[in-house]
Amino acid sequence: MQIHFIAIGGSAMHNLALALEHKGYNITGSDDVIFEPSKSRLAEKGLLPEKFGWFPTKVHASLDAVILGMHAKPDNPELLRAKELGVKIYSYPEFLYEQSKNKTRVVIGGSHGKTTITSMILHVLEYHDRNVDYMVGAQLDGFDRMVHLTEKNDFIVLEGDEYLSSPIDRRPKFHLYKPNIALLSGIAWDHINVFPTFENYVHQFQIFVDSIVKGGSITYNEEDPEVKKVVEASENAIRKLPYTTPAYQVEDGRTLLETPEGPMPIAVFGRHNLSNLAGAKWICQNMGVDEADFYEAIASFKGASKRLEKLAEGKSSVVYKDFAHSPSKVAATTRAVKEQYPERKLIACLELHTYSSFEPEFLKGYKGALDAADIATVFYLPESVAIKNLDPVSPQQISEAFECDDLNVFTEASAFKDFVFKQDYADSVVLLMSSGNYGGLDLEEVAGLVITYP
Repeated sequence: MQIHFIAIGGSAMHNLALALEHKGYNITGSDDVIFEPSKSRLAEKGLLPEKFGWFPTKVHASLDAVILGMHAKPDNPELLRAKELGVKIYSYPEFLYEQSKNKTRVVIGGSHGKTTITSMILHVLEYHDRNVDYMVGAQLDGFDRMVHLTEKNDFIVLEGDEYLSSPIDRRPKFHLYKPNIALLSGIAWDHINVFPTFENYVHQFQIFVDSIVKGGSITYNEEDPEVKKVVEASENAIRKLPYTTPAYQVEDGRTLLETPEGPMPIAVFGRHNLSNLAGAKWICQNMGVDEADFYEAIASFKGASKRLEKLAEGKSSVVYKDFAHSPSKVAATTRAVKEQYPERKLIACLELHTYSSFEPEFLKGYKGALDAADIATVFYLPESVAIKNLDPVSPQQISEAFECDDLNVFTEASAFKDFVFKQDYADSVVLLMSSGNYGGLDLEEVAGLVITYP
């Protein structure tokens, strides 16, 4: 097959391109800018466009399909050419469904935890040499790509993102997968630029549950009241399988999971991750992995990339980085780190830069999110607010939203860097929460500084 990618450089898009190239397809692509690591990974397989930009001549009638990425705009000249020629146009999730419509589709959904749960499932299956197709939102140790597609594997495991499918398809991605086996981990308002009310956001998960194939199953976190309400109200003819956080204890900085064979040390920690583990266990059992085999494999799971990732550890200090940005994720991650290191000073630094983070209604959700920290800091750049055409947000608004009297708020990269480099890191744990880099802060340099403390 000949497939052309419009906006090939995106994290998800370039991984799909690599997967199809590995499958033997003839792949071309375009983009107006491509960053690392996408650039090098595409170049290694000969898929990097010779020139950046949009070239309608790349789209021709002999193409089997065009895959359209979110980075493109509805008036993209290559997209317009594909429409003119009548070439089949797919969104990313549409094409994944096309590749998996004859497989058993396992879809992991939820506002939080879906990448970790998907990663746990894939780790367990890989550990036991069970081959499946997959798509996951983070690079995993031992996996070449974030997407793997074959003709022979019976199962495909898909991370079910609720964001939009493409510039011309405004349906959430996870509405298109039609799962046979599904999981729903939690519902906490996100993507406010697309779902302007909480009710509208919750409705997307109702559609997801109703899209499960008749006779299929939904494994759901019954400790989340919104999840419980959505699943139990659904009239879809599916099996409903609730799960809860398993028993565990923390001793000397180690988390011990209670199992039928006794307490078992695991590498991940935090109540939210134990909940994720419980969901992953039930999905693996639905896929034919027994409980004992699951526990054997999960003991060596160290976490998904950018999810509570340990950057460095010294004699009395440790540094973690996490992708957390929404209120529920920030609160869960901060509490988890404090629970794991109760005797150490917790210095938590959060960067706000997503569209939702600066909306006044959404900001209210951060109330108490950093309460578990001994030193709480929020960094954001006013330019990030301006770029998104939002009303200016003041440091006072940030402080009022978090309801934290001693919250440190920084709006300049240099001032934030000075603050970070002047802290006393003895007997401390540092938590850096951001999907960015704090205005150019060298996180490796910070980690190196922290672990030099005795």
